[in-house]
Amino acid sequence: MKGVVLAGGLGTRLLPLTRVTNKHLLPVYNKPMIFYPIQTLVDAGIKDIMIVTGGNNAGDFLRLLGNGEDFGLHQLHYTYQKTEGGIAHALALAEPFVGKDKVVVILGDNFTQSSIKKAVDDFGKQDSGAKIFLKEVSNPQEFGVAVVENGKVKEIIEKPKVPPTNYAVIGIYMYDSDVFNICKTLKPSERGELEITDVNNEYIRRGTMTYEFLEGWWADCGSFEALLRSNILVAKENGIQI
Repeated sequence: MKGVVLAGGLGTRLLPLTRVTNKHLLPVYNKPMIFYPIQTLVDAGIKDIMIVTGGNNAGDFLRLLGNGEDFGLHQLHYTYQKTEGGIAHALALAEPFVGKDKVVVILGDNFTQSSIKKAVDDFGKQDSGAKIFLKEVSNPQEFGVAVVENGKVKEIIEKPKVPPTNYAVIGIYMYDSDVFNICKTLKPSERGELEITDVNNEYIRRGTMTYEFLEGWWADCGSFEALLRSNILVAKENGIQI
């Protein structure tokens, strides 16, 4: 199984911090943000990993990460996203790397207290389709929100004004190789991007989407408040009293 970390984007919500660097290179406690999702994949047993990045600071990832020695890896793969086209657009760039394998995709600004190894192992046994993680949150209107009925995800609604549930779809996704064919059928949303929610809803339509609820805390560093919260959570995990 392959792993893909999506670390592109301009990080405009974190200006002026992102004026001189990529958001995913900002520190979260004592490590660059990008270290956490890579470590999540490695701890799940995934050692064949690609970083998708873009913007003016893409070369900094190579200088920071090299071939992945900090994670016990012998090689990291890289590809470049020329324009901001959304999560599904960034994922599509990894098709030559993933090939016919299954893939675990993690957003570079998402990380979790919990291991995802069991879910990855379970997905490895799944014949085809996709798997997502859900997490109960207090602000579901800021995320893709899942409607769950009779143990199945019936629909995912992107940033609904009136959320039907508080089950956020977090930024860790698992797909079979058909995800790239699905990406090729997508049309840009109102914000001009290829949405990962549209990919997930296609798997739901096919009846091949599974899910798990994520245990422990989960962090999404897309805003100043979330970045601060993430630093505090990780510091406490390291025994720092705040």
